[in-house]
Amino acid sequence: MNIIKAGIADLDLIVPLFDAYRRFYEQEADPEKVKAFLHTRIQREESVIFLALSEGQREAMGFTQLYPSFSSVSMQRLWVLNDLFVDPKHRKKGVATSLMNTARELAEDTRSKGLMLETGKENYDAQALYEKLGYKKEEDYFVYNLKV
Repeated sequence: MNIIKAGIADLDLIVPLFDAYRRFYEQEADPEKVKAFLHTRIQREESVIFLALSEGQREAMGFTQLYPSFSSVSMQRLWVLNDLFVDPKHRKKGVATSLMNTARELAEDTRSKGLMLETGKENYDAQALYEKLGYKKEEDYFVYNLKV
């Protein structure tokens, strides 16, 4: 497996994975809208997408997408690991771990405060992975959301 930082030229590899990821979260399939969304994120450098490719680099196995943010208190960059998805046929092969480790390297290389992510309360497989990799569940703060 090879992990690359995805660019515009890689969109055709990412779109099916990203669309499957959205369907996992009960969204309608919409490959054209997905492609436009990802194109904009990459073009404007608003996110970093790492793509796991098979050895021959012909098959996309999984991806993670990170968004930059900042911590005002520490005055440091912070990365939000917003998306992580591995094609079901490539699960249990270390793809998610490799993607997560690459995200960690990005955080280290950019001298950021760290990475933050969220996951569903019942996504036990993801929770086990994150905890195995050293992530700590936040116990001191509440997260609030306002939908507009």
